[in-house]
Amino acid sequence: MKKSVISSVIFAFLFSLSLMAQMPPHPNGGNEPGPGGIPVGGGAPLGGSFLILLSLSVGYGFRKVYDFRKKCLEENY
Repeated sequence: MKKSVISSVIFAFLFSLSLMAQMPPHPNGGNEPGPGGIPVGGGAPLGGSFLILLSLSVGYGFRKVYDFRKKCLEENY
């Protein structure tokens, strides 16, 4: 058991070393962003998936508050 755990940890470590990627090139070739250039932070828009994640997290928060209040009311009676 101990030998298999140690060998799997060593394998995972060695495998992760081969997965290191190169850094992406700097936008605008390393120059300052000018008119018509790519912004330094990248140009990817925040799409609909951000709104879905936000609405799900708000719903989850409301559910936790509802369950907490319900539990407190049941304990008081």
